[in-house]
Amino acid sequence: MNLRKLITLTLLFAMPFAAQAQLLDKKALTLAEARKAVAAATAEAKANNWNVVIAVVDDAGYPLSIDRLDNTQRPSVDIAVGKAKTAALFRRPSAALEEAINKGRTALLSAEGYVFMQGGVPIIVNGEVIGAVGVSGVRADQDEQVATAGVKAVGR
Repeated sequence: MNLRKLITLTLLFAMPFAAQAQLLDKKALTLAEARKAVAAATAEAKANNWNVVIAVVDDAGYPLSIDRLDNTQRPSVDIAVGKAKTAALFRRPSAALEEAINKGRTALLSAEGYVFMQGGVPIIVNGEVIGAVGVSGVRADQDEQVATAGVKAVGR
């Protein structure tokens, strides 16, 4: 075998390994874990007699599960999904963004498609955001309480 063929073969076999070394391993929120979050959040809401919508999204803000408890107002569906999406993509509770706006950081309002209201909580595993839970239907602090119960159920 001549040198040129040997180099070509070496490069062909080495290239997949080089490309593979550049990929990241990351956790992903499964439907089963999303359902666990919804179940825990639902239990928290029902224990307090709160009618809410509970939304769980993946790390890109796309819904995995949405539950509207009986007698919850319909607009809460879009609000809960928006809170979860906001928490997932900004990688922090939506309450932190609401607070920033309330303290004068009104430029955040120019970011379209987000809900800057308390009640969205990111799901963090090993320091990485893998999704979020958003809740709407009661007072803001109560929404966050229900969302937090859902987040705590993930991975258990």
